[in-house]
Amino acid sequence: MDTTTVAVGVISIGGAYLVGGIPWGVLLARFVGGPDPRTQGSGRTGGANVLRVLGPRVAAAAGILDLLKGVFAAALPGLLGAGLVIQGLAVLAAIIGHSRSPYIGFRGGRGVSPAFGSLLVLWPIVALVTIPVFFGAIRLTRYSSVGSLVATTLAGVIVVSIVLIQALPPAHLIYAIGAPALIWYFHRDNVERLLAGQERTIDKRG
Repeated sequence: MDTTTVAVGVISIGGAYLVGGIPWGVLLARFVGGPDPRTQGSGRTGGANVLRVLGPRVAAAAGILDLLKGVFAAALPGLLGAGLVIQGLAVLAAIIGHSRSPYIGFRGGRGVSPAFGSLLVLWPIVALVTIPVFFGAIRLTRYSSVGSLVATTLAGVIVVSIVLIQALPPAHLIYAIGAPALIWYFHRDNVERLLAGQERTIDKRG
């Protein structure tokens, strides 16, 4: 592997992690003079908890900005001439950065918004399919975590199926399997609460 390839990989993956780590929920809370989302609700900085703590307008802004992290992570390797492996790893780095932000003590959100942003770049039709599934699951259950887990799993299954059926390069599976795996990992406390019947609904503040 030559030095140029290594440099592109480091820039792509490192840049994706650092951008992914920008805690937009915290920054927007400071901008509007509202409470820090880390101090209320689930203590997370992602859109669902920002909605509980700061309301729908701030949550929408945070969600869009978090989504753009994934767009950046998926697009940057292509702009730098990197391959699918680097692209997949960069997207995973952005998801990890979002959930383990180096700027706020390695805390953050669950990674759903950046994962969806990357899906819009890499597999836009699949992304569109997951939107009604995501909101439908939340509407039925009132649990944001259920919508996230169901939609993420569906996206992964669809992309893996497409890769296998069309015999696409296996490097696509880095994202297709890695992203859902990370989302489930970052939701493990939600899963425990769901099983115990103690999960917060989307509108519950406590």
